[in-house]
Amino acid sequence: MSRREQLPYRRTLFVTGLVTAGVLAFPAGAAVADPQSSPEEVRERIEELQREYSDLAEEYNQARTDHEAAERELEEVNERLERAQEDRDRMEQRISALASATYRGADLDSTAALLNASSPQEALDQAATIDYLAGSRAGELERYVSAGEELEQLQAEREETEAAAAEDLERAESARDEAEGRIAEQEEILADLTAQEQAEAQEGVAPASSSGGSGGSGGSGGTYNGSASGDARVAIEFAYAQIGDSYSLGANGPDVWDCSSLVQAAWAEAGVSIPRTTYDQFDIGPHIAREDLQPGDLMFFYDSAEPSHVGMYVGDNQMLHASNPSKPVAVVDLNDYYWTNFVGGIRP
Repeated sequence: MSRREQLPYRRTLFVTGLVTAGVLAFPAGAAVADPQSSPEEVRERIEELQREYSDLAEEYNQARTDHEAAERELEEVNERLERAQEDRDRMEQRISALASATYRGADLDSTAALLNASSPQEALDQAATIDYLAGSRAGELERYVSAGEELEQLQAEREETEAAAAEDLERAESARDEAEGRIAEQEEILADLTAQEQAEAQEGVAPASSSGGSGGSGGSGGTYNGSASGDARVAIEFAYAQIGDSYSLGANGPDVWDCSSLVQAAWAEAGVSIPRTTYDQFDIGPHIAREDLQPGDLMFFYDSAEPSHVGMYVGDNQMLHASNPSKPVAVVDLNDYYWTNFVGGIRP
């Protein structure tokens, strides 16, 4: 089963599970945070929304990647279709010339049978019994019939590819809209809290308060002071230079990112090519356990089959990542929230 076929089914299970668990059971337009909710319950809901957003954001990225691939495939099919049509047109001209020459040779009955055939295949069947279509002439007609069959196949392939591209685009737009809804819900919850309560609610996913031994997060880039070397250091330094940049779903830089595009660009700076989405990034090499992580390694979260969030380990129990539209690119402390949801690392 292709990833395009897997995702809608996976997403149905995901949403159904959330509804069953009561995660999505909120009245439309109502405030999500219960005034009687404890700080711990609010924090847990903020973290749930972060995961839901990550799942939907990566579903959007994968659907958009599938759509772009389908568009490229459609362009190739159209080019092949155009060439096939041109080839068939040339063959049709030669067949017409052949028929005309036969007519001038006074074999009218045979020519009429050929020209009045309802399809190329019928013409070929009739031609098999006509003496004047021997040798090269019969071969010319066979090629003409084959060209017609190829043309029909390409037209069907084009229709199928167009439908797949439209489906992928619709899936991407739906995931984007739902992801934006999760962020709106986060903002609604936080808007009713004091500054202190907001800090407590976001404790698990907030930027690091200090630089530790590796560097710090600021509003316009940061400086990496850790021990990484070689390609890993180049990738980390690129990522640090993006600290403070905005997040936007599906963005590819140079000043706006999402989680997977940031690490892709960072490693590209070091001359290492990795895929665009977290699903594919997680498949590029052996998985690395927590205790074996080194600065520059990629860290993946939430679902070990199809992880929906990625960040870059920078040492000293910290990670640099692009999280969601409400937070800029930042370094975070790897607290219990992250380690609980960590599913493996990759070394590009």
